[in-house]
Amino acid sequence: MRFLMIDIHSHILPGVDDGSCDLENSISMAKQAVVQGIHSVIATPHHENGKFTNEIEFVELRVKLFREELEKRNIPLCVLAGQEVRVYRGLIEDIEAKKTSTLNGSRYMLLELPSDRISIGTHELLHELSLMNIVPIIAHPERNREIAENPLKLLELIQLGALSQITAHSLIGSFGKSIQTFSLDLCKNHLSHFISSDAHNTTNRAFALAGAYDILQEKLGIDLVNTFQNNANSIIHDLEIERYQPVWGKPKWFQFWKSNK
Repeated sequence: MRFLMIDIHSHILPGVDDGSCDLENSISMAKQAVVQGIHSVIATPHHENGKFTNEIEFVELRVKLFREELEKRNIPLCVLAGQEVRVYRGLIEDIEAKKTSTLNGSRYMLLELPSDRISIGTHELLHELSLMNIVPIIAHPERNREIAENPLKLLELIQLGALSQITAHSLIGSFGKSIQTFSLDLCKNHLSHFISSDAHNTTNRAFALAGAYDILQEKLGIDLVNTFQNNANSIIHDLEIERYQPVWGKPKWFQFWKSNK
């Protein structure tokens, strides 16, 4: 078990999206996080994904209320405000209007692509965000069909200044062996920079950060674990993240997987 972990992507706030359904479920999630050794969680409800709209002022209020509830119950978990922002028209204008914001007010924004593709205009959006000194973090790229079919598409986004975040459940194999292997290769080749639980509940989409870090250490070594944990710490303190040269060498398993699709 690893201690003093930070989870940058979660749906722990009660009743705001497809995550926790009510306060008691959120409390159970918080207790689960603490048992794992997580001390800070960024609440990132879906924003403008076609189903949910959670403007940052509303999220901050809900975080404040939830933190008060955690304090009453003596649960030692720090919950911070953020959003999982779907790429959408008007994003830049909403940032300027302070409806859409970054993770804990830092320079880092959690950005979600559609599950089947990279949205038209994403490259231009990354350029506009860079002009605003905002660094996008692509959420769960290993589960994006276009990226899975051609990881060089993710390499392009990283080269344009984006970072990316792998889901813990992908690393521990919950989504299947091929996604697990693909996730490890993205981490190995510096095409990902964070692991997060993307927790929605306490069962099939629970906090799983400790297990994912254990897998990462076993397969790729403790140095990468330390790098990812330091990166998460850099987000909540708004520090610059050290980058390594991203590569993609088309490993043999990937060529075989593609040829058999």
